[in-house]
Order: sequence, then C-alpha cells, then structure tokens
Amino acid sequence: MALAAHAERGADYRYGAVALFLTTGAILAALGFQYIGGYVPCMLCLIERYAYYAAVPVLFVALALTSGSYRGLAAILFFLVALAFLANAGLGVYHAGAEWKFWPGPETCGGGESLSTTAGGLLNDIQGIKVMRCDEASFRFLGISFAGWNVVSSLLIMALALRAGLAAAAGRR
Repeated sequence: MALAAHAERGADYRYGAVALFLTTGAILAALGFQYIGGYVPCMLCLIERYAYYAAVPVLFVALALTSGSYRGLAAILFFLVALAFLANAGLGVYHAGAEWKFWPGPETCGGGESLSTTAGGLLNDIQGIKVMRCDEASFRFLGISFAGWNVVSSLLIMALALRAGLAAAAGRR
C-alpha cells in the first residue's frame, strides 16, 4: 500500500523532495565545516546561507501542498525557492570572484563572529577571534572554494525547484 502511494507522487513532488534533500544536505555540510571543521565563515558566507535556511521550511510546505492537491500554491512556493537560489548563485559568483581577485570584495567584510558587549568580554573575544576575509578562500576542493560550491549547489537547487514549480503548475503526475 505504501509503495502504491509513493508511485502516485507527481514529478512536482519528486523534484521538490530532491531539492529539499540537497538544500538540507548543503546547509548541514556548511554547519559541519564551521562547527566540526573549524572553518570560520565570513559575512558573505553567512548571507549566502539565508536561502538555505528559508528554503527548508518553504520546500517542506510546498511538498505538503502537492500531497494535498494544492498544486497552484505549491508552484508559487517552488518558484520563490528557485528565485531565491538564482539570487544566491549570483551572490556566490560575486563572492568567488572576489576570492579570485577578479573584483574587490565588500570593504565591510571582516568576519562572521559577533563580539561581546562588556569590556572584559570584548577583550577576550578580540584575543580569540579569527577574522575571515571575504576575498580569501579558506578552503578549496577540486580548485573550487566554498563560495564556488555554493554557486554549483544553488544552481542545482534552483533548477530542481523550477522543474518542480513547472510540474506543479501544469498539474502533471
């Protein structure tokens, strides 16, 4: 019975579910690199995470709407996620370009950690803070920095969300 219910899922649900899986995996990987690997994110890195944080619940709601046959509303949510990840890919291109010195990064980009408000706490924070610049890649895998991998994942998630939105709008199964 459960297998029959799964077989009835539409393309909108399948593409949306893969988008949700990849979104969740990407943000968990970023948090893992930060909290387990010790890579301190810069300001742009933190801003690039916003699309992932917002997309997880939005994609979940969109999937619930497709299951409840509210495909029109689901399509709108899928399209919003696609738009958010298109913008996020653009931000990632800007960030990666600044790392490769193609253009200057933001002058205000100095680090992703907040400081204490008390004088003693502030001194302790200053001594232990690792400032991460937005125009320096802290890690590269296959020659691509975190910002570059964000572009890759954002474009993939955008394509999946767009495909889910188009399928939901068409009401296809």
